[in-house]
Amino acid sequence: VRAVPLQSPLPPAEEIMAFVRSYVVPEGFPDSVTPSYVPYMTWRALKHFFGGAMGVFTTRTLLSSVGVSQSKVTPGAIAINWILKDGAGRVGKMLFARQGKKFDNDLKQLRFSSDLLLEIGAGIELATAAFPQFFLPMACVANVVKNVAAVTSTSTRTPIYKAYARGENIGDVTAKGESVGNIADLLGTGLSIFITKRNPSLVTSFALLSCGYLLSSYHEVRSVVLNTLNRARFTVAVDSFIKTGYVPSLKEGNSQETIFIHPWRHEPVSIGLHYGFF
Repeated sequence: VRAVPLQSPLPPAEEIMAFVRSYVVPEGFPDSVTPSYVPYMTWRALKHFFGGAMGVFTTRTLLSSVGVSQSKVTPGAIAINWILKDGAGRVGKMLFARQGKKFDNDLKQLRFSSDLLLEIGAGIELATAAFPQFFLPMACVANVVKNVAAVTSTSTRTPIYKAYARGENIGDVTAKGESVGNIADLLGTGLSIFITKRNPSLVTSFALLSCGYLLSSYHEVRSVVLNTLNRARFTVAVDSFIKTGYVPSLKEGNSQETIFIHPWRHEPVSIGLHYGFF
């Protein structure tokens, strides 16, 4: 008795593509996700690429500033400074987590704000190269800022992934999205390691990578299409209806939403010549 396969074997090229797809796209793609999934993941991957590259520069700078390259500093002092730095970041993360219930309304604004905070933290870490004597306070502040950004980013990640899932595949969408981010991060890290061997200008490298990271982050949140109303999207819908008598579609309303606003801002929504609170 011989088993006969029900499906014909795929050509080698198609087998390789199927293997790659099993790691980077949800099962049943593209029917298992919404149409805006591809633009979002493209910009997300690019953002993680720049983030991975930035991580090499910040880690190298911190290690140099803490005294790894200086023989006069004992390993015990280096370890204590590093532990204190990480501990300050964890405390900041814990304290900021109290704001978690407010993360559900302005997902895009908070996600972009978290990436801005992340770059500010990276900038402070790189500044320790100029002021190594102030390593501990500067590194603690940078780590607190970056951990606050991490809490915000993590808290807004699942609702955004949920907007792309069709059916009960939120777990698959999340897993593949994180896989894409990790792959891009590794590629950025590898490229940055190659670049650092040539000792490029720290300021120039930070400026270029930071611009790429924030530009990718902006387009990432711009590509998100949420099917709920918050203050910003409600304002867009009402303003469009008053001016044209037309209510924009979900995609149009999301594309016109203002990203550069202060999250949790409580101001009246303007409707025509009158003001009301919603």
